[in-house]
Amino acid sequence: MPIFQRLFSPYLMMLLPPLFWGGNAVAGRMAAGLVPPLSLAFWRWLFAFLLLLPFGLPRVLGQMDKVRRHWKLLCLLSLSSVTAYNSFLYVALTTTTAVNATLVSAAIPVGIVALSWLWFREGVGPRQGAGIMLSLAGVLLVIAHGDLAALLSLSLHGGDLWALAAVASWSLFSVVLRRYPTGLDSLALLTVQVGLGTLFILPLYLGELAFGRSFDLTWTATGLIAYVAVFPSLVAYGLWNVGVVRLGASTAGLYVNLIPVFTALLAIPMLGESFHWFHGVGMLLIFAGIWLATLQRSKANA
Repeated sequence: MPIFQRLFSPYLMMLLPPLFWGGNAVAGRMAAGLVPPLSLAFWRWLFAFLLLLPFGLPRVLGQMDKVRRHWKLLCLLSLSSVTAYNSFLYVALTTTTAVNATLVSAAIPVGIVALSWLWFREGVGPRQGAGIMLSLAGVLLVIAHGDLAALLSLSLHGGDLWALAAVASWSLFSVVLRRYPTGLDSLALLTVQVGLGTLFILPLYLGELAFGRSFDLTWTATGLIAYVAVFPSLVAYGLWNVGVVRLGASTAGLYVNLIPVFTALLAIPMLGESFHWFHGVGMLLIFAGIWLATLQRSKANA
């Protein structure tokens, strides 16, 4: 029994969401040239929604008054998370490495702090300001692939800029969700979010098909779609929600920093990607910036 309890310890359980999300970046990179990015995003979330529907629909129907009251807000939350974030990330992974994309995405906590200051004028102390600048330096180093001349000439990699757009969209989602709560429980919110997000991806997917970007439903393509629909979508989100309840948001949030680590551990053997000096230095700068930028909030929430 003690061994069983240790295996299902919330601290060990919380290793799985960042592992699956790191696997999502690897799967997105593996799908490049096999499944177009918007097709991957659409089928991922459609299958996830169908799996979620039997459990989430009763919760949504029981809270339809809140859904009707906050439908505009729910549309914005769905667009900025399921639709924009995932579509931008998969587009990024068609031309950049999984390691690069997740290192850029690691700046999301700092993006949330920065957007809260820009939009709502939430106070940013000297420590948070230093953290924002430090993480930004790390992101720019990764985007420039360690070449300062690329920054000065604005000759930046398109895929990394798409990853930066994904950071902006998820930061927007997080800030809006915190500032304007919908009152829906977590399962109902996730069901509405996935359903609306999938609906908003549909015209983008149809546009991709109109430009002749279809794919063959091979075993590899099916396996990739099945993986991203189940593990990074439903299993990771479910475990994450349990972990936040049992460990607290501040402690659970630290596990997000493992996503680039797991991505590198998976991408190097599975994709043959290389880990360069600028990845290591960029990772240190980004994580140090996150620590500085969120330290005051962690103390305030303790």
